[in-house]
Amino acid sequence: MDSTILLFILQDGIVTGAIYALLGVAFVMVFAVSRVIFVPQGEFVAFGALTIASLSEGLVPGTAWLMLGLGIAAFVADCIADRRLITLKWLLRRLALDIGLPLVILGIAKVLAPMHLNILIQILLTFALTIPNGPYLYRLAFRPLSGASVLVLMITAIGVHLALIGLGLLVFGPEGYKMEPLWDAQFDLGPLPVTGQNILMVAGAFLVMLALWLFFETSRTGKALRAVAVNRVGARLVGIPTELAGQLAFGLAAALGTLAGILIISTTTVFYDTGFLIGLKGFVAAIIGGLAAYPPTVFAALFVGLVESFSSFWASAFKEVIVFSLLVPVLLWRSLTNTAHDDEED
Repeated sequence: MDSTILLFILQDGIVTGAIYALLGVAFVMVFAVSRVIFVPQGEFVAFGALTIASLSEGLVPGTAWLMLGLGIAAFVADCIADRRLITLKWLLRRLALDIGLPLVILGIAKVLAPMHLNILIQILLTFALTIPNGPYLYRLAFRPLSGASVLVLMITAIGVHLALIGLGLLVFGPEGYKMEPLWDAQFDLGPLPVTGQNILMVAGAFLVMLALWLFFETSRTGKALRAVAVNRVGARLVGIPTELAGQLAFGLAAALGTLAGILIISTTTVFYDTGFLIGLKGFVAAIIGGLAAYPPTVFAALFVGLVESFSSFWASAFKEVIVFSLLVPVLLWRSLTNTAHDDEED
């Protein structure tokens, strides 16, 4: 291996690791706030990618109908769960957020999609079509089980993942999509060509993570989410609505997954089930990082990306096996060094 090949491999690993970092941070955030190992995180990657690809072709994305369906289902579930607390104000508010908002966004998508508008508008519309699905999923599948064990929540997450794969096939079809690069510039750093798309992927991922750090460190809402992550019972006692915190965490996770999908759609063909494997690698990064803190997860994601890149060069047929095998020594080490076990909090 000469130095030029090494530079190519390092570039590929850093770009890939930046995407895994977005997903790893999402896993850590959702688990910290709600104790849910969010297995369907990868579906938001696929849905975000397929949504912007559909918009670029002038089509109304299937995500619009998926959002409307999930909104109606969440509304019905809330009406059943809170039937004794329903008031006219509550009903109107829920109708506006769960049915009115998806209908408005669907109408906007129907009007704007055939116009082939600027890519920035397509990106904003993609976020608008996918982010609400995160809170809807939380209210529909995880809110009723907020007091359940981590194992029950994980089994539920696997069920949600399987359901979303089926819904993805229904609304997007089996065809794969790929887009032109968002930025088609190219720069030469010595012997290494660097594309504008790669710069966007790395810079976009790390700017978003910087924004998240500022959000958690400086804003009242971010501090409330951190409080829920540290102690759910204590947060409840001081008046922090833990259910609202769960919805916000799922919404942010949906946004991170959507961003990852937007960034990768120009580099690979995306199918309705492509996100699962990508999401699993983000989960590997989150586990290596301890599933508890964001900076270790980011560095672990870069490490996973580099391992995958070198594995693709030396043993491409086994690259997935090598990446997932990283979990074995990490889990073995933790099982040998962590002797104390804290009881789960309600």
